[in-house]
Amino acid sequence: MFIKIAVVLVLIIILGSLFSALFFLNKDKSGSDRTVKALTMRIGLSIILFIALIIAAYFGKLGHAL
Repeated sequence: MFIKIAVVLVLIIILGSLFSALFFLNKDKSGSDRTVKALTMRIGLSIILFIALIIAAYFGKLGHAL
């Protein structure tokens, strides 16, 4: 149950980072690097989540879908 909650929370954070990058892209007209930082954080979190899910599946911590 903990893994499901953690995955959902990380996905919400990833979506928040994506929308903040969109906001910065529209707001910053001076060439600020806030958009790049937000997208870099989103990519990093996605990679970490993917690796964590692979490790959890390897150790049998993920339940069966059916």
